[in-house]
Formats: sequence, C-alpha cells, structure tokens
Amino acid sequence: MEKELKFNEPWIMQRADPYVTRADDGFYYFTASVPEYDRIALRRSETLAGLSEASEHTIWTKHENGIMSKHIWAPELHKVMGRWYIYFAGGEVEDIWKIRPYVLECQGEDPMVGPWIEKGKMTCAKDDEFSFRAFSLDATVFEHRGNWYYIWAEKVSVGKQISNLYIARMKSPYELETVQVLLTTPDYDWERVGFWVNEGPAILKRNGKIFMTYSASETGVAYCMGMLTADEDADLLDPKSWTKERYPVLKSDAEAVVYGPGHNSFTVDENGEDIMVYHARTETEIEGDPLYNPNRHAMLMKIKYDDRGYPVFSCR
Repeated sequence: MEKELKFNEPWIMQRADPYVTRADDGFYYFTASVPEYDRIALRRSETLAGLSEASEHTIWTKHENGIMSKHIWAPELHKVMGRWYIYFAGGEVEDIWKIRPYVLECQGEDPMVGPWIEKGKMTCAKDDEFSFRAFSLDATVFEHRGNWYYIWAEKVSVGKQISNLYIARMKSPYELETVQVLLTTPDYDWERVGFWVNEGPAILKRNGKIFMTYSASETGVAYCMGMLTADEDADLLDPKSWTKERYPVLKSDAEAVVYGPGHNSFTVDENGEDIMVYHARTETEIEGDPLYNPNRHAMLMKIKYDDRGYPVFSCR
C-alpha cells in the first residue's frame, strides 16, 4: 500500500536540491543531487507520494577526469522545445571548484531509458563576455508566452566571491540568445551568513505574477529562501520588472524541526494544488563541512496564497 503524503518532514532521504516535474503523460519525475555527487538519477511514479519508494535509475555518470568529473550538482529535468533535457552543474577532478553548467539531451521519448547524450557546457550569447567564465551552477529554465528563459547563479570575484542570479532568453535548449541580466545579488544580512549567496532559482507562475524563489547564505542552518516577483506582462529581462522581498519567505523553524530549508522546485499534486519540493535538515549540529554532510532531505510543502495572490510558505 502506498504511503500517505506527508508534509515538512523527510520524504526522500539524503536527496538535496530536489526537482519534481509532472509530465504531459501524467507521470511524476524526480531528480536531485546525490550525496556522492557522482551521477544523475531519475525516479518516476504515477503519484507524487509514490516517488518516495520508486526505484532510482542512473541515466548518466560523471567522467573520470576533465569536465563533468566532480561535484555533479542540482540536476533538473525539463521538456524544452519538444525534447527532454537535464540541466546540471559539474566541476573537474583537476580543479574541483571549476563548476560550470552543462546540458544532457534525451534522444528518445522516455527519459528513464534515454538514450542521453551530452550537449556540453551551456553556450552564452555571442556578445556575452561574462557568463559561465566563473563558478556557475543551479540553472533552471521556464517558458513564458512563447519564449524560453534560463536563470542561473554565478560568482563574481571581488575579494570573497559573491554568488548572484542572472537571467537570459534562450535561443535553443543549450544556447542563450541574449546577454546576461543581473536579477539579484545578496543585499541583506540573511543572504550573507557564511557566504554571500543567491542561488537555486525556481519559478512559479500564478495569479498574474511570476514568482522566483531562490536560496541564500551557506548550506547549513542559515540557509533560507528569498523571493522576487514580476508581473506576467512585464519585460522579464528588465531588472526593474522584478521586486525583491526584504525578508526571507522561508527559514529554519525549530518547532517544525526543519533547518536550512531551500533549493526548491514547484509541482502540483493529483488535484492540481501547488506543492513546493525543497530540501532541509532535521538537526542543527552538522558534522564536518555542511556541503559534504549527506543529511539534506527532500521534503514537501503545501503552498497557500495571501490576499494579494502571493504564495505563503510555512513549515506548520
């Protein structure tokens, strides 16, 4: 008998940066960073609850050396322009922090069996002299009114590196058409704990708005979620179209035993109700480097909306 769907508690253990999509065929697909950071795996189920017990299929494994040979992070599965793609980041054994964004393309209709081929590093626009030259990760893509957009985190080297979020319009599933535009940089104290970080973007389109959640600060208990909002009629490549929330929209909640919530994605349940998929910890004491501690677990949250039609995120 299938497990009952529960919220704000570990759903899929030791799976960080969780991404869930519901395909046109009605199936749910799940992927995430695995603790070993060495492969990309997919799960499929007819129900959201079923993903927790679904078998996991490895569809790609890291290289032994060179690009895509270390730190395989934050895969996302998207149907773009008629094909399945996986967007992820990876480093190199020879330079483990040389993290760059890469793309896999499925040659068949079924992403579970592929075959998958490597399209290489995401290609920036011809006039773009900046994108993907430095530590770049956490790419997500979304379609709006016939255009596809790519949002990612990239660090800039000013003393201690700062991770910003950028957006560009896509020419193809693996090439950008426009030069990067800065969406958000770590402005506030809650985005600057341990590291100055904005990363992990996710898009929710509802109520005439486009909401972009993102994650901030180091990956331990201080990790939290912020949000930007744009009107659906706005120019999404104009930074002035986006309004940033002054305070985090989700942070650690001791009473709920949810610590460091972040790096989320959005899906719907079988009734069409909005669900956020995110990772969090259940302890405050983290052994060793938080990045290599495996106890970030995928969790689910029901999304509610306020009087303005804005999403409200709560662990209780």
